[in-house]
Amino acid sequence: MEPRLNYTKLSNPPYQSMLSIGSYLRECGLEIGLLHLVWLRASQMNGCAFCCDMHAREALRDGEDQRRLHVLAAWREAAFFTERERAALAWTEAVTRIAQTRAPDEAFAALRDHFSDKEIADLTFAIANINAWNRLAISFRAVVK
Repeated sequence: MEPRLNYTKLSNPPYQSMLSIGSYLRECGLEIGLLHLVWLRASQMNGCAFCCDMHAREALRDGEDQRRLHVLAAWREAAFFTERERAALAWTEAVTRIAQTRAPDEAFAALRDHFSDKEIADLTFAIANINAWNRLAISFRAVVK
């Protein structure tokens, strides 16, 4: 597969803005491990090899257990995800499939047991941001090297 064009240079101002969102999210107070799980799960769902590779490597670098990454796609059947992570992963799946799910009330209600309102807002920005990155990487054929 060959890249279609270098969108990072051709549209650098919005690219830089998206990088700024990522910088904010890494400092917003949500656990970096939780963010890695969310970013990787959305990327798996969207079929973005570039982002799956990047976020799996970053998660491992930041201390995530390899076993958890191996079963992330089947997180509901794995006992080693916390209730907070489960709520975040369910919300990730609901928001990533928004056209089908319409972000159901039960998924949002589950967040309230584990996250503050600000954390829910930041988490949702993290999900929206990775979905945007996935769409760019897939559309322009970002290559995993």
